[in-house]
Amino acid sequence: MESKYVLVSKVITSLLICVGIVWGSYYLGKGVENKGRPEGSIAVKGLGSQDFTADLIVLEGYFSVENDDLQLGFSESSRQKDEFEGFLIDLGIPSSAITFQAATYSQLDRSLYNDTGKFIGYEPYYRLTQDFEIRSNDVASVEKASRKISDVLDKGILINMYSPRYYYTRLADLKHEMIKKATEDARQRAEIIAEQSGASLGELRDARMGVFQITGQYSDEDYSWGGSFNTADKEKTASITINLTYESN
Repeated sequence: MESKYVLVSKVITSLLICVGIVWGSYYLGKGVENKGRPEGSIAVKGLGSQDFTADLIVLEGYFSVENDDLQLGFSESSRQKDEFEGFLIDLGIPSSAITFQAATYSQLDRSLYNDTGKFIGYEPYYRLTQDFEIRSNDVASVEKASRKISDVLDKGILINMYSPRYYYTRLADLKHEMIKKATEDARQRAEIIAEQSGASLGELRDARMGVFQITGQYSDEDYSWGGSFNTADKEKTASITINLTYESN
């Protein structure tokens, strides 16, 4: 009988040891998990934003010429290019702001029919296309010209225009200013939280910068995870977020 009691005692002892090891491992793991975390911390997000007006405009388009003779087509394309450039200069755009690409061409076929409407074959012809770009810091002058460019249609020039794109040439300076504003905003938020909770703000433990966003002031476009970069609007809003984590004493 005594040996049975000894065996039972050993089993119970072993079970208690196992339970102790399990609980000890759990609390040790929690200790490692929390190692390095401040006992008290305040995490805040600050926002820096500013409205601004684009100071660079890019206007692109192309015009095309069709002719049965390729050489005559190039001659006509060159004439229209000179006439169109003169038209832009008359509107106040300097020639230095205008860039023309070399004309390209493609050979096409038009269907031929006789007097009775019967198809009789194809006739080759050429379509020549010339791209142009207007790039200027005089945004107002280019905008004015873009509203009048359709007038060249009366001169027989087949112009096709794309929507203008607007940029800001001092973007690097603007980003630095936004970071300052966002950091200051985050710091003020942290100070308010600390004051209202009866604590004091300690050292900065972590700082993370969000993505830079540029959106149109009067547009309904959403922010993007990778950052937005609006080029469609002249009036824009730039913004950035800063995440700060402070010790709380």
